Amino acid sequence: MTSERFYLKAEAYFEPLINHWYAWPYLLPPVTGARHIVNTHRRIMQSFVKNYKLHIIASKESVLTGGEFLNCTEDQVGDIQALIEELDAKCGDLIELSDAVKYLDELLYNHTSGESIEYLYEKVPEPLKGCVELFMDMEHRPSYRIIEPLMYRSSYYKPALQTLSFGLLSKVEERPFVLSTPRLPDEKHLQVKADFNAPIVDAIFRSREKPLSSEDIDELFKGYELVGGLSYKELFTTEKPVINHVPVEQGIRLNYTGHAGFLIETKDVSIMVDPIIASRETNDDDTMLSFSELPETIDYILLTHTHMDHANIETLLQLRHKTKKIVVPKNNGGSIADPSLRLMLRQLNFDVMEVDDLDEIAIPDGRIVSLPFLGEHGDLNIRSKAAWYVEAYGKKCFFGADSSNPDRNLYEKLGLIFNDLDVLAIGMECVGAPYTWAYGALHTKKVPKAIKNSRRLDGSDCEQALPMVKAFNAKYVCVYAIGLETCFKYFNGLEHEEDSRQVHESNKFLEACKQIDVPAEMLFCKKTINLK
Repeated sequence: MTSERFYLKAEAYFEPLINHWYAWPYLLPPVTGARHIVNTHRRIMQSFVKNYKLHIIASKESVLTGGEFLNCTEDQVGDIQALIEELDAKCGDLIELSDAVKYLDELLYNHTSGESIEYLYEKVPEPLKGCVELFMDMEHRPSYRIIEPLMYRSSYYKPALQTLSFGLLSKVEERPFVLSTPRLPDEKHLQVKADFNAPIVDAIFRSREKPLSSEDIDELFKGYELVGGLSYKELFTTEKPVINHVPVEQGIRLNYTGHAGFLIETKDVSIMVDPIIASRETNDDDTMLSFSELPETIDYILLTHTHMDHANIETLLQLRHKTKKIVVPKNNGGSIADPSLRLMLRQLNFDVMEVDDLDEIAIPDGRIVSLPFLGEHGDLNIRSKAAWYVEAYGKKCFFGADSSNPDRNLYEKLGLIFNDLDVLAIGMECVGAPYTWAYGALHTKKVPKAIKNSRRLDGSDCEQALPMVKAFNAKYVCVYAIGLETCFKYFNGLEHEEDSRQVHESNKFLEACKQIDVPAEMLFCKKTINLK
């Protein structure tokens, strides 16, 4: 028995996979997952097999990063064809579920009389029978809601499709973009055939702080099917983390963690907002806040909305072993475009609290309040979104993420209640992804180009954000979440140029804040703010 103890390497990165594709929130719920597996994954793979040369050319153009092009080689055409065949064999019932959504949409679309729809229950396709409620809106138009808890308890929720993938930054030039290409086994990665709730998951990530013996590591991976050229032994090192957590002794400390993430700490409580934590390239790399700097316990994780760069499953699973509670915004209850964050995170063994607008959670010497979040979802009726107000020791902070401000009256009213902010953080992703990026696969009819381009997933620009600063009487302003950090390019896709509208609007906003004597800055990589 060796006495050496091993830590998970700082450069180790993790990707949760569902049916070989990177797991993001819309893949977990059975109905939305089925629609994306059929209308995104299978469609893109079939396109690659039919016209792989176009995909290969497009994947080499950085301007097209994030587009629907597989980043694979000619030698992998057979592998992708095999994945299509595997999908058809293993996910036949999910394909039927996706088709059932299309059939039900058509059924309701053709009911135009405005009269009772009870007779339609008999015509609901089999995969959805007993799991939907049909209803009419106040203009007598038919629709339906999914009874989501039943779907999670059905055979359509498939943890067996989940896999764990690990890599080392030193073995790749950069992490490849996660959304447009399935993860085929290769020499630089290790895939572990285990679902997201398997004991191995928390044990691996706990070893960043509590090292394991060589025998412990062998036992941890024993019995799991392992694929790929990276040995699990290579994920671990005897070298202790160099950069560690420093406790807060007084006041409130804010640490920017990159993108839209913040760690808020007092001596009594630790809170994270929209965490996406980067792996370090080296053990002493201090350019980004990474896992070794986090507290031993996270009391609350607050999620602003369901988009994958805010509700990031990759990071959440790595924090699960130390997280007491996740707080999420209230859900609509069954809309296909708005799956419940509470339900999906409960499937991942989190303790989840759902809150409505202006609900409060008491914390030592302060409170957390969920504030209304407008826009950024293509004008859809999405309730699963909230900005967060955190108050502690008399200091007041607002984290708005991608909230836009199409109606400044809202923030004028909120400013009367939550005034004199010490910190206001707002995103400037004012040229968001097209409407179809998140919701196209859920539609059963083609979305017209004009709708796709008009209803983008936009956040605030200067004109919208400046009234917020004034309404809240903010003392200090942060611009964040516009995709500047290159270490997050694997999910952001594109890097913003100096003349991009996001950067232009951010600089315009900073100058506007300066004109009204409010200190403001654009956050990048790492920043500590002490409020005492």
